[in-house]
Amino acid sequence: MPREFSTAVMTDFAHGPSTIRLGDLEVPRLGYGAMQIPGPMVWGEPRDPVRVRQVLRRVVDLGIRLIDTSWYYGPLVANRFIRETLHPYPKDLVLVTKLGGKRTPDKGWAPALDPAELSRGCDEDLRTLKLERVDLVHLRWIEPSDVPFKESLDAVIELKRRGKVRHIGLSNVTLAQLREATERTTIVSVQNLYSVAAGERHVDIPGMEVAGQEELLDRCTKDGIVFFPFFSLALPFGPKRDAPVIATIARAHGATQSQVALAWSLARSPMMLPIPGTSSHEHLEENWNARTLRLSQDEIARISAART
Repeated sequence: MPREFSTAVMTDFAHGPSTIRLGDLEVPRLGYGAMQIPGPMVWGEPRDPVRVRQVLRRVVDLGIRLIDTSWYYGPLVANRFIRETLHPYPKDLVLVTKLGGKRTPDKGWAPALDPAELSRGCDEDLRTLKLERVDLVHLRWIEPSDVPFKESLDAVIELKRRGKVRHIGLSNVTLAQLREATERTTIVSVQNLYSVAAGERHVDIPGMEVAGQEELLDRCTKDGIVFFPFFSLALPFGPKRDAPVIATIARAHGATQSQVALAWSLARSPMMLPIPGTSSHEHLEENWNARTLRLSQDEIARISAART
């Protein structure tokens, strides 16, 4: 696949490789998440459409070559802004979507995991992004669901067989579900909750799979499966958690706490591909520059110890 990102992008990551492969695709190991493009609660039009378009153009200018989005962000708003701002897309830009969820009239989130819903969601992504095929689709597992995991997975496998999906990933899954899926098809990525704040005793978010993430990440690292941490910039709160550790390390490097959080994620595994989202030009630059922040092994260990 032709690549347009510069040689500098491929050599300036402080921790681990500068690029990563998703099947036959290769991208720099830091992407952009589109969840903050819509308005508050990921609903409706953005407060500042002009700024959103500026941020999206700057994403590409910086050398970021992966954007994570979904038809139900808005709904349909994030995809529309991506298409209107960036289409025709750079030939090396990888667009990643997720299926399995939908929005409710009260701005809530609900599962949409039966085969018909998954097919309609894929068609919405193709239509609103103006694509013939989605590069990577994550099957997002949302509980409670009346649909068996195998049935939903088989529906996404069928979308791939029909040429609508290039590669398949999973989201919000357990290690057991990953094992089940890899027995049925090639899984190139997992997108799960993971951050400096998401130690297994620190997070209790309804619907979010937290337990077993370290073991799952280790399995992905061993098997060469890319791991997308969502909420990667979530920082802990309260005196008993690791905010003081992160703040101290950030001051020592003249960096922000968010940059330390991203650098720690990149150092945690060579298969880690963070996708921090923002609607701010300044935060986008800050996130991208975190790739060059080198933490010592002692600093990495202190952060890891504080979050478990």
